Amino acid sequence: MRIRDWDTNLKIRLFGEALMNITFWMFFPFLTIYFAEEFGKGQAGIMLIFSQAFSVFANLLGGYCADRFGRKRMMVLSSLGQGICFLLFAMTSSPWIGFIAFAFVGFFSSIYWPASQAMVADVVEEKDRSHVFAIFYTSINIAVVIGPLLGAVFYTNYFSELLFICGAICVGLALVLAKWTRETSPNVKRHNTDAKWYSFLLEQIKDYGVIFKDKVFLLFIIGGVLASQTFMQLDLLFPVYVKDVVHNQTLIGSFKVGGEQAYGIILAFNGLLVALLTVAVTKWMTKYKERNVFVLSSVMYAMAILFFGQTNWIWGLLVAMALFTFGELMVAGLQQTFISRISPEHMRGQYFAAASLRYTFGKTIAPISIPLTVWVGYEWTFFILCLLALLSSFLYWMMFAVLQKVSLKDKTI
Repeated sequence: MRIRDWDTNLKIRLFGEALMNITFWMFFPFLTIYFAEEFGKGQAGIMLIFSQAFSVFANLLGGYCADRFGRKRMMVLSSLGQGICFLLFAMTSSPWIGFIAFAFVGFFSSIYWPASQAMVADVVEEKDRSHVFAIFYTSINIAVVIGPLLGAVFYTNYFSELLFICGAICVGLALVLAKWTRETSPNVKRHNTDAKWYSFLLEQIKDYGVIFKDKVFLLFIIGGVLASQTFMQLDLLFPVYVKDVVHNQTLIGSFKVGGEQAYGIILAFNGLLVALLTVAVTKWMTKYKERNVFVLSSVMYAMAILFFGQTNWIWGLLVAMALFTFGELMVAGLQQTFISRISPEHMRGQYFAAASLRYTFGKTIAPISIPLTVWVGYEWTFFILCLLALLSSFLYWMMFAVLQKVSLKDKTI
């Protein structure tokens, strides 16, 4: 499916979100270093856990609201909220206010995600969804290539300016979405103003209770949370580790890099591979059984994270990142298609929201790796992450075993 044949909503989002993501990735990868320096590794890790716990609630709320009040409305609200928070972060000199603004950026981002994913599923036929999801994923990672490289240059001296630009772009995206996109939800329900204040929360809990009774979906989430403990370290443990172990190493010729520059290069390398290979690898993986792809992806994460913790050589870290990226690409488009296939149409937004608990709940746990390095050291921290990835591969295998039983049962009814 060619981009020129896409729904207008998707074309607007693709280019608007690409611009926002480039600016965002100019400073976001360095925030862990910023907070670790301002508050210390232990306190920074605990604070990041708190901010991500805040996002878990926002994510579930976002999925519920996307189904009840519409994809467009929630995306506009989220973009505007992110813009305001970025502008607040840019204008303050207090790291505490900056952290609060950062936490609310995560809150509004978590509201945006389920609505945006559900919109793709609303307007794209199932046979083309993996391809469309892969292109969106590629656009994000083009930003991951460009952003960190520019950030390594401008982050130190122009931190506030970067935040201000990102805030302005988010506000601009909200205005564009409000003016030039349409609602795609098949059953937007209007808010009942006569309902009790707590009825909204009770209805949400009831709906998500139904979702979590789906054994296949529950295993998908748990396996995803465990796998996320590896790839979430991309902007948590990795920058701190690389900063500590890479010192004035030769990259090419006489060009030498320190920790922060090395991390920017490693992250950009990840983004470059994703940008170049996502669509091709996604197409390749569709030729194999989903079970094998899911299981092998987690195994690749385990191998990569273990190798990453065994080297402090810049080229060794790049090789580890190549393995890491391949594990990431194997399921980049397939997971979203898998969710859309097992979710009922009228609850699609909530399924995408609940599925993204792999990331929001995963992010809540992932920052524990930072104080863990103080308690047990880097080597044991990476080994524990490796074991979690292997456990996720086992859960994915169980998930497909349960799915096969459910499918056979449905055929006999």
